[in-house]
Amino acid sequence: MHHSDPSQLQTFPRRLRDHGELRPARPAFREKHLGIWQTWSWRDVNAEVRALACGLASLGFERGMNLAIIGDNRPRLYWAMLAAQCLGGVPVPLYQDAPAADMAYVLADAEIAFAVVEDQEQVDKLLELAALCPRIRHIAYEDERGMRHYRQSGVIALARLQELGRAWDLANPGRFDAAVAAGQGADPAIILYTSGTTGKPKGVVHSHAALLAAGTGGVGFDRLTEREDILSYLPMAWVGDCLFSLAQALVAGFTVNCPESGDTVLTDLREIGPTYYFAPPRVFENMLTSVMIRMEDASAIKRRMFHHFMAVARRCGADILDGKRVALAERVQYAIGALLIYGPLKNVLGLSRVRVAYTAGAAIGPDLFRFYRSIGVNLKQLYGSTETCAYVCLQPDGNIKFDSVGLPAPGVEVKLADNGEVLVRSAATMSGYFKRPDATAEVIDADGYFHTGDAGLFDVDGHLKIIDRAADVGKLNGGAIFAPNYIENKLKFFPFIKEAVAFGNGREQVCAFINIDMEAVGNWAERRNIAYSGYTDLAAHPQTYELVRDCVEKVNADLACEAGMAATQIHRFLVLHKELDPDDDELTRTRKVRRRFIAEKYAVLIAALYDGKQSQFISTQVKFEDGRVGTASAELRICDAATFAALEAAA
Repeated sequence: MHHSDPSQLQTFPRRLRDHGELRPARPAFREKHLGIWQTWSWRDVNAEVRALACGLASLGFERGMNLAIIGDNRPRLYWAMLAAQCLGGVPVPLYQDAPAADMAYVLADAEIAFAVVEDQEQVDKLLELAALCPRIRHIAYEDERGMRHYRQSGVIALARLQELGRAWDLANPGRFDAAVAAGQGADPAIILYTSGTTGKPKGVVHSHAALLAAGTGGVGFDRLTEREDILSYLPMAWVGDCLFSLAQALVAGFTVNCPESGDTVLTDLREIGPTYYFAPPRVFENMLTSVMIRMEDASAIKRRMFHHFMAVARRCGADILDGKRVALAERVQYAIGALLIYGPLKNVLGLSRVRVAYTAGAAIGPDLFRFYRSIGVNLKQLYGSTETCAYVCLQPDGNIKFDSVGLPAPGVEVKLADNGEVLVRSAATMSGYFKRPDATAEVIDADGYFHTGDAGLFDVDGHLKIIDRAADVGKLNGGAIFAPNYIENKLKFFPFIKEAVAFGNGREQVCAFINIDMEAVGNWAERRNIAYSGYTDLAAHPQTYELVRDCVEKVNADLACEAGMAATQIHRFLVLHKELDPDDDELTRTRKVRRRFIAEKYAVLIAALYDGKQSQFISTQVKFEDGRVGTASAELRICDAATFAALEAAA
């Protein structure tokens, strides 16, 4: 169907030109402005980008320079990215809500002299940073509100920049086309800065070829066409947006829709009715919560109907979506449910037209995943990172597992290191970290494999499961891989368990500390008329121990059925006499377990678990809300849990 030779299409600007010739009138970008949707066709976008690129050229922007892009998702900011690429420059999108210090670091590191920003707020931020970033000479802004009285040199409206560009284009015939023709697939196409959770942010350099490889692979995998509509509302500095709104859009030629503002995303979502949708798990969680809250306020008959048909969906919805065999009676029930409940529900959420929906970033709870698939939303997980163009594993239609991230994507090799670390090699791997050959050598080995830092395992069907960060993974003495976080998350899935810490690295078997959830267990105790005087008392109650033992044994039964996990069942546990607390340095502020600290602080309890003792006295120092320091002492009971024979075959 394609009239161009693919070797001519190895850069984004050439793809753009190709869409202008192939589908000039198809909508390429839409934006909601003052309540009205504006549309630009591929022909329009070619003209806009050309004028922008020539405008930048007229101010001295040239091959090898970097262009900062700052603002919400706006068509003109995407065009500025393409304009920089036309000239052989490299766009560097920044997180628009980043604090000034982070922004200053990136602007200085990327040696930015030119910036294209959304509005007055971003212009002010850059002018304020002028002392820290003296290189910045030119700031072009899109939104002219509030900009009338700015007299600083080098600050210019985008519309004015395009006027300069059109004049420059006439005065310099052939220069623009020559610049586009000079671009190569191996040239840098974008620099995306990592979040800098471990030290300073690093700039990830992706070539045109890498991004187009990821884009082409994803488009083919999910059979995306020029007819898709996507809503681009996630930060432009994030790799996922780069993949969906830039790489895939320029491979397939579909329409990128930008919402009016962050506050109107849900309304705009309903108006556009995307066919292809991406959101982090948090967004899907919030949607579900809003549905449940609305149901609480509905009439009794509506509530009964909702729960009846949701039960039908739970039984057979996911199977119907996957094209599996389902009994006729169930199909009829489901069809009625689709008419009365699922259809209207998807409509309210703006998901009526969605053919493919993706989530990634954090693990999505299996219940949440099941809910969307059961009402007919083809929600899937993908796995990737900034360094791999977010392109490592995808879930194929009809072959979805709730606890896996799917199969290696087309053209991607995935293998596991001895310690379980996931290693990835593909055409979509980054060229390297900007100006950091040392950091690049740490993550890309001599064979070209990128070391993800995640630990995983393959199940019997070849699906990859991400189980933990590789740094936290250890081994039992018997040789089995021990992933504490994976086991802890299974325990915390029960409402009665708030926190859990698993031990096992360098030991014969796995043991665990448990924190009960005061609210959930308190309610449970009151319904059974169990009296207790506080957390320590409730935690030590024999019936609480039975409740927790039941949860632990369910987790063990689960682990017994999983490839390579049967050896990591929990043999013994105790319920801690106090809650783990960031104020006592036992958890980080984001409630991640500080393993090393806990292992030292509670060494006597760990010894008791492994020495076969039935109980152990402990006294710990605690900080109270008002800053006072006290001690919490208790004789803790230690309990054995049943373990199960491995059922590898049943997996």
